Amino acid sequence: MFAAIGVIVVLAMVFGGFTITGGDLGAVMHAMPHEMLIIGGAAVGATITGNSMKELKALGGGFMKVFKGPKYGKDDFLGVIFLVSKLMKMLRTDGPVAVEPHIEDPQNSAIFQDYPKLLKDETLIHLICDTLRLVVVSSGTLDPHAVEDVMDSSIKTHHHHVIRPADTLQNMADALPALGIVAAVLGVVKTMGSIDQPPAILGGMIGSALVGTFLGVLLAYGIVGPFANRARQVIEADAAIYHVVKQIIVASLHGHPLPLVIEAARSSIDHSNQPAFADVFDGMRGR
Repeated sequence: MFAAIGVIVVLAMVFGGFTITGGDLGAVMHAMPHEMLIIGGAAVGATITGNSMKELKALGGGFMKVFKGPKYGKDDFLGVIFLVSKLMKMLRTDGPVAVEPHIEDPQNSAIFQDYPKLLKDETLIHLICDTLRLVVVSSGTLDPHAVEDVMDSSIKTHHHHVIRPADTLQNMADALPALGIVAAVLGVVKTMGSIDQPPAILGGMIGSALVGTFLGVLLAYGIVGPFANRARQVIEADAAIYHVVKQIIVASLHGHPLPLVIEAARSSIDHSNQPAFADVFDGMRGR
């Protein structure tokens, strides 16, 4: 929603300001389709050349993230605290045998089924289940620091994969000013081929050529660059839930009291998504 509003504001201020100061918007609009064909076509072609089909599909998902925003909110962070804390409490009080059925088949687990939205996140479920599976098969002999290293590696690998759409968008933004110059140079070449025309016609042709430079810079810094930044923000916001999982599991393996474990996890969440202290501990007492 805010992304769409931002694009509208950028276009309105740029073209509105140009018109208010006496600029001929008609001349810009006349040249824009041809310049956009060159700049946009080159940008799309370069993106296709530099990425696999898998990454191109992910790029489409990156655009959607810009408009949809983060998929996890306060209730989801509260849910993941309850889910992982319940599993760790079961592991501590009832032993590995009680936990094993839940982590081996989370889709049919009564514990996991209480959180259907979290259950759809395969990365989150694998992070929880694979880590607890390591703990179960090791009979509790694993060094918590070693478990933390494994989880850090898993989270880092996932982040490296999901951040690629933002990187691709940023690469496109970096290239657009240069592609705008390409379009402008072609316009100048066209103008030089008509050097025998009257000054009024030559002025119009040079103005059309400069529209290419203008569009390249506007698209780079006014639209695509901000899209890349927003996509990165959304991806990093969603990744915070994996760090909450790590915080609870590792702190529990260190033997810290459950209230301390939960409060450490809660306080590590960004304030916009951080559940209230009472919500967490009242919810834990009711479970």
